[in-house]
Amino acid sequence: MKRFWGRILKLLLIIIVIILILPLAIGKRYLYKAVFYNFADIDDYTIFDNREVSMGEGKPWKLAGEFGSIKMPDSLDRYLGDLKSVAVAVVRDRQLLFERYWDDYSDSSYSGSFSVAKSITSLLIGAAIHDKLIPSVQDLVGNYLPEFSSGPKAKLRIVDLLTMSSGSDWDESYSDPLSTTTELYYGPDLRRLATGVNIIREPGTYHSYKSGDTELLGLIVEKATGKSLSKYASEKLWGPLGAEYPALWSIDSKGHEKAYCCFNTNARDFARLGQLMLDSGRINGNPVVDSAYFTKSVTPCMLPDDLGATCDYYGYQWWIVPEQNDIFYARGILGQYIICIPSKKMVIVRLGKKRDRIERSVPLEVRKLIAWGQDL
Repeated sequence: MKRFWGRILKLLLIIIVIILILPLAIGKRYLYKAVFYNFADIDDYTIFDNREVSMGEGKPWKLAGEFGSIKMPDSLDRYLGDLKSVAVAVVRDRQLLFERYWDDYSDSSYSGSFSVAKSITSLLIGAAIHDKLIPSVQDLVGNYLPEFSSGPKAKLRIVDLLTMSSGSDWDESYSDPLSTTTELYYGPDLRRLATGVNIIREPGTYHSYKSGDTELLGLIVEKATGKSLSKYASEKLWGPLGAEYPALWSIDSKGHEKAYCCFNTNARDFARLGQLMLDSGRINGNPVVDSAYFTKSVTPCMLPDDLGATCDYYGYQWWIVPEQNDIFYARGILGQYIICIPSKKMVIVRLGKKRDRIERSVPLEVRKLIAWGQDL
């Protein structure tokens, strides 16, 4: 018996040594961080390096007359609590109408946005077009990134990245620790991963969600503007919008922002981005985003998708509610949302750690929040 347990212990030690050495052997040191932190969390800005998106003169939201008197229905409050929500904020007619916080979060608490950042990166592409630093969405990616200047990659256009129709072989797996998306999140070199794809389908013919497409958009903004994403976002968005706190945008070891995932701020300031969208890409009447670009951002791309259906739910990195296609929203994997309801002049922000099932391309909690907002 003693010999048996000795062999078991020896086997366990061998397995542990293999686990410890394997990431080094295959050149994937990021696996140590991925295993240690286990799964992405809304506070992950604390484990990454960040670049500040500086604010200008902060302009607090004006409080609506009903602020403090509106109560969320008990059933919705319980439902959102069960989904580990940390914040809900509602702005109507440019006034803060309602807010609710959980788990010691507040109006100044930072929270990760995950793929909400994709919608922010899209806004920066639109700003660069308005600034005439990018001629058009039809521009070739190879004009900005030399890795796409020859072969099948040379056909790729900016619009193909915006509509997630690059046709690349990017692996958008979140559960596989060896996927390119996992390495993109925890790894040291965003550019190498994003530009290292192969084009396996004709660009612009097939919608398939890929974080790598957005990372390429971020690199294009950098090249076109000569500035970091954070610097350009500060100049075009954060300062003019009157954000009350600097935002944090997580970066890799080379100094590139994680354009697809990691813009961090609070619920009130996230709502400012929704207000910008309600205002058709204008701030105080001044256009920030090209008007035609804004319209296409919230218009379904209508390409065939992974399920063989028509993509009536996605524009230029913004999601659309198909049966209510005047409603659009930004969306993150753990239930981060900036929901815009133009008919109500309303923005709803929800931040949290969990989301419900998706029905007809829309998360169930988004539908519930829209229904509640329309009743306010």
